[in-house]
Amino acid sequence: MPQPNHPPAPIHVVQLTDAHLFADPAGTLLGLNTRDSLSHVIAQVRREQPRIDLLLCTGDLSQDGSVASYEAFRELTAVLDVPTRWLPGNHDEARVMVEVAPALVQAVTDIGAWRIVMLDSAVAGATHGLLEPAQLAALDTALAGAGERHCLVCCHHQPVGIGCAWIAPIGLRNADELLARLRQPRVKALLWGHIHQPWDEQRDGLRLLATPSTCIQFAPGSEEFKVSEEQPGYRWLRLHADGRLETGVERARDFLVTLDFDSPGY
Repeated sequence: MPQPNHPPAPIHVVQLTDAHLFADPAGTLLGLNTRDSLSHVIAQVRREQPRIDLLLCTGDLSQDGSVASYEAFRELTAVLDVPTRWLPGNHDEARVMVEVAPALVQAVTDIGAWRIVMLDSAVAGATHGLLEPAQLAALDTALAGAGERHCLVCCHHQPVGIGCAWIAPIGLRNADELLARLRQPRVKALLWGHIHQPWDEQRDGLRLLATPSTCIQFAPGSEEFKVSEEQPGYRWLRLHADGRLETGVERARDFLVTLDFDSPGY
């Protein structure tokens, strides 16, 4: 008797972003220990995501760009025991990332019916982002060579306004060049970090997604720099073979957020 044809299982992806680890294990932002908060988020991931096919870490893994901070990030995430990819943010040192974990800093990853493209939007010595011509050329090559695969593109800096006036100047300066390249049927979503809050918008057929930090959170809709006391979190994604994408954000519900506004700022 013929067996029914079952669709392929979706690719299970988890995104962690903006951990801001220090060389010093006691390092804090606004009084919040960033290693502690990351540990709680990872514990939440382990409870909620029994299957993970790929872990995407989208920048500001470190606050100080130190070898010790990247080693700590690698060790803390190693408990998930899954293939992992890193890209740099404005607080990162890309050279040090490659030194600590060269196998994790890869621009293109093919998995199932999907191609994942990791872009470096960091600008040395600056907070804003920019995709240099070499990055745009690498994106063009990756998309052109994707064949029948659906594409998920990742970077660190936000390419669109999110209603926070103070964040706007530190976004991606050449976002139009990026978005123009992504307006093609095979590209399903653009995923980023940097804004320390969730974002989910559909624009011209492209899903635009951002994710809470694993440490402090920025207050949505704020005119000036403002943090919230929401818990740190992560994003999960299900990438289906037919190009559909399901996603959601989860918070580390057992983590008590206590901020010290008299401590050194972000």
